[in-house]
Amino acid sequence: TVTDPRMTRFWITREEGVDFVIRCVETMEGGEIFVPKAPSACVMDLVATIAPECRVEYIGIREGEKLHEVLVADDEARRAREQEDMFVIWSSVAPPSWGGRRAGRPLPEGYQYTSDATARRLTPSELRERLVQSGDLK
Repeated sequence: TVTDPRMTRFWITREEGVDFVIRCVETMEGGEIFVPKAPSACVMDLVATIAPECRVEYIGIREGEKLHEVLVADDEARRAREQEDMFVIWSSVAPPSWGGRRAGRPLPEGYQYTSDATARRLTPSELRERLVQSGDLK
């Protein structure tokens, strides 16, 4: 079953996640949120990768579910800076010191970082490779 064929999700491997967390812990000042720039994939590419011969039944989006993931919401954009491989969102309680290690490009008003509009979409073969590397697919 698939809720909606348009659905997209971000994909990060366990190793990428661990490396990202370690790097953020080493550089954090406190109160900020680190968001990795991750590739995304369409749920239908995942279906085609895992079970290419499978019959798909569309059941509709469930309550509380989103078509696309939002990792930087538009109301957070004014407190965020874009760096090469991540976004840093500063706490609304502790004002940011935009200099030093936290330098980066300000985000435009209303910006959102969503899984349907990422700079990098995984191809089915890249998705397969990630699933095989993680041991989730043979």
